Parts: sequence; structure tokens; C-alpha cells
Amino acid sequence: MRSIVPTLQFIARHPLSSRGLLGAYWRYVRWQLESRLRDEVVFDWIAGSKLVARNGMAGATGNIYCGLHEFTDMAFLLHLLRPGDLFVDVGANIGSYTILASAVCGARSIAIEPDPGTVQSLKRNIDANRIGDRVTIIEAAVGAAAGTERFTIGQDTTNRVTADTSFETREVAVRVLDEILAKEDPVLIKMDVEGYEPQVFAGASDTLMKTSLVAVITETVDPTIRSVMEKHGFVSAAYMPFERSIVSHGSSGNSASSPNTLFVRLDQINARLKTAAYRQVAGVAV
Repeated sequence: MRSIVPTLQFIARHPLSSRGLLGAYWRYVRWQLESRLRDEVVFDWIAGSKLVARNGMAGATGNIYCGLHEFTDMAFLLHLLRPGDLFVDVGANIGSYTILASAVCGARSIAIEPDPGTVQSLKRNIDANRIGDRVTIIEAAVGAAAGTERFTIGQDTTNRVTADTSFETREVAVRVLDEILAKEDPVLIKMDVEGYEPQVFAGASDTLMKTSLVAVITETVDPTIRSVMEKHGFVSAAYMPFERSIVSHGSSGNSASSPNTLFVRLDQINARLKTAAYRQVAGVAV
């Protein structure tokens, strides 16, 4: 019961599912039943895309219940990207953001994920959406220098690089973002690497100079990261998906909520956000 209550509260408070609670609670009940009857569930998601999930995939189930688990950031991606753009998914997990970028928006994606088991789930989602021609998978962690690191096992979306010997870990390859993107022109980068972001940024100085790059979504921010982003012309901001507007943090009327930090080059994105197509997500036009 304790695990059910926070989930139901999350659904009730979510900006999308709160507008259609009966449908959201039905999706929750349906998932509970179907995930116990079969090894994987193929969920019809947005604009013909599919999400393949199994029991225990917390981030994926949030998409099933609510439409977009991380509503603010996922809506930003949907409104920003266009066919042919390059999206870089650092810490792709099973590929929720990659599906939105490549199956829904038609962009190219580079999906970077170090955990071998999770990579298999990522590949399954890419195959289910028939976007293999648009997605490049890199099985590695990203850091300040090439090499290897210990990476946790069996912690779903919170698997991470760690030196803590109390966790079960495996050795994974580490690559540098500047090397991966040396000949690429990314438009949007998302980083979700459970506290390893400072090391990722340390190996991304050339990438941040690219004029094609207009936004970065990152889970962890420290003063060094903030200084580096400001140096390269990015400002920290919040996105208001229903209004399709960017507001500065601390601005009055800012009701946007996200566990991540959004950095943008303002002069290059407003027109894109305002003119993006509307899509039906959990019965709501987004």
C-alpha cells in the first residue's frame, strides 16, 4: 500500500493526467494487470509511437500513466525538435526521450547508455518504433576522459558510476562527448547520469561551442557547470509547455516544474517553440 499511494498522488498532481484522472487511473490499473501477465507490454504512446516496458521500469511507467513522465522537459523536446535535427541522449536508459525525438519529431538521435541490460531494452524500443535508421546507440558512459569506470547493476533509472564497493557493479567503457560529437551538430542534449554531470561537462568544451546547440537539459548543476554554460551563451530558464514560453528562474508566475535544469540560447528557440505542431498526449493537446 505504501508504494501505491505515492504513485497515485503523482498521477493526481501531474499536469496532464490531472486533466483526465479516470483515464490515468485506468492506465495504471491496466498496467498493473498486463505487466503481471506478460514479460513486456507494448504501449501505444504518442503520434503512433510505441513504448515497450517491463515491470520495474519506473520512468517508463510514468509515461504510461501520465503521458509524459517528465512533462516539462519532454514537452520542451517535442516543441523544439524538427526532422533532421540531432538530439543527444546522455544516459538514455530504455529510450523514452529518444523515442520522442526520433519516432515523434523525426530527428536523429545519438543514444548513449552504459548498462548492457538497459541497452537491450533501448534496442527493443528502437526496433518497436522502426527508427533504427535515425538512432545511433553508443554503449558507454560519458566522462572527462576516455577509459573505464565501475557502474551499478540492477537499480533501474538510478544506475550510475560509483566507487562505493557496497553496490554490485560492472566495468563499463567511458567516452568523451567532444570525441563522440566531433563531426556532429547537435541541437539538443539531455544529460541524466545521476550526479556524474560535472565529468560529462568537463569533456564537452568543444561541444558547447557549437552554434547548432540551442539547449541542454541536465539533472545535476553545480557552480562550475553554471559558469561554463553562461560562458558559452546559455541562460538557465524554465519552460511553460501549455503557454510555449521560456521564463527566467524566479520569474513571477513561473509555474513550470522539473527535476532538471534547462539551459537555452534564447535568441534561437522561441520561434521553434511557438510553431511546433500540437500532439495529443493522454487526451490533452500539447
